[in-house]
Amino acid sequence: MKKIAPSILSADLARLGDEVKEVIAAGADWIHVDVMDGHFVPNITIGPVVVKALKKAVSIPLDVHLMIENADLYLEAFIEAGADILTVQVEACTHLHRTVHAIKEKGVRAGVALNPATPLESLDFILADVDLVMIMTVNPGFGGQEFIPAMLPKIEQLKGIIAKQKLNVEIEVDGGIKVANIGEVARRGGDIFVAGSGIFGTPDRKETIKKMRREIGA
Repeated sequence: MKKIAPSILSADLARLGDEVKEVIAAGADWIHVDVMDGHFVPNITIGPVVVKALKKAVSIPLDVHLMIENADLYLEAFIEAGADILTVQVEACTHLHRTVHAIKEKGVRAGVALNPATPLESLDFILADVDLVMIMTVNPGFGGQEFIPAMLPKIEQLKGIIAKQKLNVEIEVDGGIKVANIGEVARRGGDIFVAGSGIFGTPDRKETIKKMRREIGA
């Protein structure tokens, strides 16, 4: 089942609880939480305390994306805070196999994310161990960036690899997702669609999510 995951990076943080409840009522499947440390990416966002607060306010899965260095030091904190899905960056994890299995051993779904310039070959020895792969379609760090069209063949190629190996791995796509391009991303193989400004930046979030569902056939 294809899923829409609004990213709180583009929400009004002064009224985050209300913003999240609004998009859940509008039909969101997951809530996406971007964690940035100012080192791996040039921005600083939130930590486990906010995830813990969100967990009390939401009834749908929290999809936590760690764009941080030394992710292993923080896995337990985010899991205890309530992350249902925990995704780490391939480029930031020296011992990726260990990191992925440390997440799964806690009963949490594990994902790995690839920056736009990172080749799919980096997944050769980890793909069978993960629950999802996140293809970044912008260079991470800031919300509101434009989708990079050159990532469409990357998504399609990954879909083919997963099918050939008969794996139960979902493809999550994050960056610049809007009503205008979500249909093409779905056709290329996307399963989960992260949208920040593409949802929170629109005047009618319910109508936006409705349109997105129509585009992806969900």
